[in-house]
Amino acid sequence: MIVDVKKVLFGITSLTLGGAERVLVDMVNKLSDTFDITIFTIYGKGELEEDLNENIKIKRIFNNTYKELTKLQKMIIPLKILLFQKKFYQKYIQGDYDVEVAFLEGPITRLFSIKNVKTKKIAWIHNDISKVYGNSIKAKIKQIIDRTIYNKYQKLIFVSQDNKKVFDIRYPNMKPSETVIYNYIDSEKVIKKSEEKIDFKFDHEQMNFLTVARLVEQKGIDRLIRIHRELIANHYANKFYIIGDGPERQKLENIIKEEHLQKTFFLLGAKENPYPYMKQADMFCLLSKFEGYGMVLEEAKILNKPIIITNTAAREAVENYKNAIIVENEEHEIYNKLKYVIENHLKVIQDEKQTYDNQHIIKELENLLKEE
Repeated sequence: MIVDVKKVLFGITSLTLGGAERVLVDMVNKLSDTFDITIFTIYGKGELEEDLNENIKIKRIFNNTYKELTKLQKMIIPLKILLFQKKFYQKYIQGDYDVEVAFLEGPITRLFSIKNVKTKKIAWIHNDISKVYGNSIKAKIKQIIDRTIYNKYQKLIFVSQDNKKVFDIRYPNMKPSETVIYNYIDSEKVIKKSEEKIDFKFDHEQMNFLTVARLVEQKGIDRLIRIHRELIANHYANKFYIIGDGPERQKLENIIKEEHLQKTFFLLGAKENPYPYMKQADMFCLLSKFEGYGMVLEEAKILNKPIIITNTAAREAVENYKNAIIVENEEHEIYNKLKYVIENHLKVIQDEKQTYDNQHIIKELENLLKEE
């Protein structure tokens, strides 16, 4: 007897080195034994494309990365996608799929919202929707447009209860059904990759804090530099290491140079394998201004790292994790807690290993995609 395998299309802006991108790759690799999976991206040549199983297909609009575009192209392409969604959908996306999943807020969610009577539509919301837009006129227009866009989906998936609550306040009385599914990550892969040798050593005579994040305003790295400067000025020795890249990099490098912090605050750039750095660091930080569930926190938990985070939606990721500190999302509060951690050299939290198990998430995802 021939059993029909459901065809599922997942859409994301690109498969560059990022949290949602890593989640998607781990997720579809697990699901590809059960479903016929295709990944659609707007931009190509993402570093994580190489991590996809061989049986997963890829479609894209542009072969170039976003970085390779000219300034003019970076302005025009998102506008064209916004104005000509239907044409882009019909030319590059539409196919014989049972389910289409927009896995990230923004252009992908708008593109995948185009009606297709044969296809079930699912949208994934990773962030606090109230913080994503900002307060500009352009942002407010996008917010109004997106209410209509999200209403075109049959199902909305949130990566945290907090994000769902905020979304429901911002967009009450929506038509799609809603559910929360926490981010999936392949724990065996994280542990294996953390054991790879790297040409890098931390100086363990002082505290080594590590953050893995895109260099964007949301992550609050500029705020972190100011706090670090104050700690150093007050003789609380520590070093900060940031793995990641993004549009704020030049600005942050300038601040580090202006404050003469080149020997204590380091931007290490994007790393295809950040896990050996995470394993060796004294403490993992995610001191963002706002967050979704925070996939990097799952990775840090897998490696049993002490964690400190700001009080954002990411707190759900550490609710039952004993080696974690949650600090109020204010500069002086972060300073005081980091000072306390440095003074006590981590004795403030328990060093207790915990078993990590998230296989139930795969079952939830399979049930979601099999629903009629």
